[in-house]
Amino acid sequence: MNYEETLEKIHGFQTFGSKLGLERMNVLLKLLGNPEEGMKVIHVAGTNGKGSVCRYLTTILAENGYKVGLYTSPYLERFSERIEFDQKEIGEADLVDCAALVFEKVEEMCAQGFESPTEFELVTAIAFVFFRKMPMDILILEVGLGGRGDSTNVIKEPLASVITSISFDHTDVLGETISEIANDKAGIIKQSCPVISSAKNAEAKAVIKRVADENGCYYYESDLTEIKDIIPMLDGYRFRMKTAEGERDIALGMLGRHQIENAVLAVCVIEVLEKRGMIRTSKEAVALGLRKARHNGRLEVLRENPLLIIDGAHNEGGAQALSAAIKEQFDGKRILLILGVLADKKIDRIISAFADLEADMAATEPDNPRRLSAVVLCEIIEKTGRPCIMIGDYTAACDYAEKAKENYDLILFSGSLYLIGRVRERFKNEVK
Repeated sequence: MNYEETLEKIHGFQTFGSKLGLERMNVLLKLLGNPEEGMKVIHVAGTNGKGSVCRYLTTILAENGYKVGLYTSPYLERFSERIEFDQKEIGEADLVDCAALVFEKVEEMCAQGFESPTEFELVTAIAFVFFRKMPMDILILEVGLGGRGDSTNVIKEPLASVITSISFDHTDVLGETISEIANDKAGIIKQSCPVISSAKNAEAKAVIKRVADENGCYYYESDLTEIKDIIPMLDGYRFRMKTAEGERDIALGMLGRHQIENAVLAVCVIEVLEKRGMIRTSKEAVALGLRKARHNGRLEVLRENPLLIIDGAHNEGGAQALSAAIKEQFDGKRILLILGVLADKKIDRIISAFADLEADMAATEPDNPRRLSAVVLCEIIEKTGRPCIMIGDYTAACDYAEKAKENYDLILFSGSLYLIGRVRERFKNEVK
């Protein structure tokens, strides 16, 4: 089986849907010899900011000489983006080999009468098999959905459980209230494992702290960190942060004030682990790792004159953060916001988060069967009293951006990552 055939077979497991629960994953990993056991893992959950925090942690540790594995989801353009070692994507040959072993064990478990794993469970197993082969020091492991029943939650003794901001998303699965959502995400907390969180919502914080206390965990709230002297730059921020471990001068290479929160959380994780003797770092290398970190598809500039920016703000919290960042950086500019979302999202909440952003709005569609039609999205936007341009699919949206560029200072694509990835494919190779 070659690379393309392997990917086709992996994606074929989409037919089994998305199901939370660890029974299938535990059976599969046991047949594989439990490759995940003994790995040093930083486990990251939350509604927004997970990907950025994972990237910050990866580059910080890499700059300090550690061989780091990184597992994230979803991908923007290439499947291999989801699995990295030493800041390089998994190679085609490794993916084929690791997948072949996992396919074999899936056949065994199904022959024994067990339910087939989902696509995400299958991919997570492939990642564990790959990382077991590598001379890996630490694995940065991003939760796919929720926490408690997510396939990554088979890790029994992580170095740290990290929980980012909590807001409404996947309410049909995780719960209709912030407390319910926080409780599911707090399911990654393990006995005596340090818990570091940037959650600001009082309900969410109370739930996370309660679960941490019940498990005898050291609990640290990164949002209590003193932050001062914030200086916006064209490509990020400079600021000073102060914790019990001292002060640090930080420079970030990612846009959006919410990245300060993500970076501070990552630094707090590093400090907690260092204080417990689990890692060793230098302030200089930590600072360099933060400066080097980039997260594709998050306020990413693909073109200049006019600016073309993509951001995968696919829920209310992400849209709020994006709106604030755009207002801070591009106040008074002529802006076109092209939005495309999945039908199972809280559409009204996302649109409401953009209410204060002075921008022309256009509706498009992500490249995904669960997409909300541009017609329906446009109607929802117009019901809020804002005019909306109905474009069509993502290809038509890219074409429209080309035609409209003379009329705007900034063209912003946002919403589903299944849209952002396609737009990135179209424009990323242009000379900025």
